Amino acid sequence: MIGSMVFAGTAVAPQILNASPHMHRAGQLDVRIATSEEEIAAAQALRYRIFHGEMGAKPTPRAAAVQRDIDEYDSICDHLLVIDHGLDGRPHVVGTYRLLRQLVAVQHRGFYSAGEYDLAPLLASSASGGQLLELGRSCVAAEHRNNATISLLWRGIASYLAMHDIGYMFGCASLPGANPALHAAELSWLYQHHLAPPELRARALDQHYVPMNRLAPGSFDPKATQRALPPLIKGYLRVGAMIGDGAFVDSQFNTVDVFVVMPVERITRRYLDRFTANDTD
Repeated sequence: MIGSMVFAGTAVAPQILNASPHMHRAGQLDVRIATSEEEIAAAQALRYRIFHGEMGAKPTPRAAAVQRDIDEYDSICDHLLVIDHGLDGRPHVVGTYRLLRQLVAVQHRGFYSAGEYDLAPLLASSASGGQLLELGRSCVAAEHRNNATISLLWRGIASYLAMHDIGYMFGCASLPGANPALHAAELSWLYQHHLAPPELRARALDQHYVPMNRLAPGSFDPKATQRALPPLIKGYLRVGAMIGDGAFVDSQFNTVDVFVVMPVERITRRYLDRFTANDTD
């Protein structure tokens, strides 16, 4: 008999799990879009454990009371989940992404990133074809930070892109800690090697702008700098991501954010094939 689905203290009844078809499956993992409030709560519980328990983010009183990372965007976004079905019949949410399509954003409060960056160039470029997709609130449980989980998340994203005619993906990616000086090499390398062209270059809002080009080329070790980048940023760069102008210090989440934009047409066939490979069932 299958037990309840457990998400960091939030249990989801088996019938809800059974009513939520997966997009892809690999071994004991599957990836799906949440179809119930209970599943969204499970994603929020995982986010709380990672962002507030591991990374030192400051929870709002509401988040602390319910032990879930929660904000007003959760109700309008799609929530991508990776489920580990395990060997004990107790499936767990082990990875999540929050996805906000442009058609949804314009009907509500706009994009989350607009509170940090001027999105005008990107919005203008999107008018020529394909809607925007904002990626956010990405996290994976510590014990599942491996290629299997990350690849399954990307396979889910790849299917979502095709389903909704997405032209550009974008969002903020984080460096740990809220001191930009500690990331001078990483910020400089990203600016010098991956700066987006002007027509796609979101810029940090003036009141938040933190210069990225802090060190002269040749004054730091580029290979060591690339190794020091967080895995999420490395993954974005591998699929053709480009970087906006200016970093943003997010004091609440204890991070230094950079803006990333990924034209879907720049995601090479090699990676699309990898992420949409045949399932195991």
